[in-house]
Amino acid sequence: MRVFLAVAALVAVASAASLSLEDLEFHAWKLKFGKIYHSVEEESQRKLTWLTNRKLVLVHNMLADQGIKSYRLGMTFFADMDNKEYRKLFASCLGSFNRTKAHSATTFLRQTLRDPLPDTVDWRPKGYVTDIKDQKDCGSCWAFSATGSLEGQTFRKTGKLVSLSEQQLVDCSGDYGNLGCGGGLMDQAFEYIKANKGIDTEDSYPYEATDGDCRFKPDSVGATCTGYVDITSGDEKALQEAVATIGPISVAIDAGHSSFQLYESGIYNEPDCSSSDLDHGVLAVGYGTDSGKDYWLVKNSWGLDWAIHLYKRFRGFCVRQLVMRYQPCRLSSACLSALPQGQTVY
Repeated sequence: MRVFLAVAALVAVASAASLSLEDLEFHAWKLKFGKIYHSVEEESQRKLTWLTNRKLVLVHNMLADQGIKSYRLGMTFFADMDNKEYRKLFASCLGSFNRTKAHSATTFLRQTLRDPLPDTVDWRPKGYVTDIKDQKDCGSCWAFSATGSLEGQTFRKTGKLVSLSEQQLVDCSGDYGNLGCGGGLMDQAFEYIKANKGIDTEDSYPYEATDGDCRFKPDSVGATCTGYVDITSGDEKALQEAVATIGPISVAIDAGHSSFQLYESGIYNEPDCSSSDLDHGVLAVGYGTDSGKDYWLVKNSWGLDWAIHLYKRFRGFCVRQLVMRYQPCRLSSACLSALPQGQTVY
């Protein structure tokens, strides 16, 4: 019924002789994403911004068609926002990520491996990764990144994949430096889970996309955590080894560019990516090579429309939990792995 109504609405709009192709595309886009504006003036302004982004998408994709760009842009949910608004609302959820804080992480130590690392890793079909989630209008990416890492490590230990509560981290980890929907850090989430002796399941403490009172229930714990591991500064091989041998890893990225705002498909490669302005937490769930281009496979928390996409890999990729000062980044300058209770650090 919903699809029928949407099609009917679009046909009704198309029947107006004065509407241009751009008008029809804008109305179709609004229907796709359920966009509703509060006034004619707001819709007019949003449409102007949408048209500006549409030109950017068309020019970029012409370059992609010629093989100059390795990824394509599209009219995403964020296409009616200018980059300043997008950065404020959706690309600032790590808060003061670059601020040095005391932490109790263990440093990841590379092993002498008997066999070479696999050329391709993808933890999704192996049961380590829960379904795509949606943080909605809440700066809680750090919580989704943290739960994703712990979900994977808990599966590794128990063989059971349990979705964990991001809302608990939003509501309850303020004493550890997190600001709920105002931003936070994955390491501070791990510190809280460790001190709290567990985190509830998603089913028992569902996500609400807003700050609330802490309602932790000890009898609904889905996972525990004894600590977390930092990847050595600048050691991309260590990150590759960690992803290959341990599982999904929490990482931080510079997601503030228009190219990320409008990203649709392909291997993302932003030349102006910052190595210090890290503003979004995601989950590295694998890596591989596509047509000669190395990439990291990343799970985001922006719903099914964004889903899981590919990111280019290159030198100087990852550091501990702070920032990379000496090499340009593409995916991350930080990566963390949670340790479930009873697991040995190695």
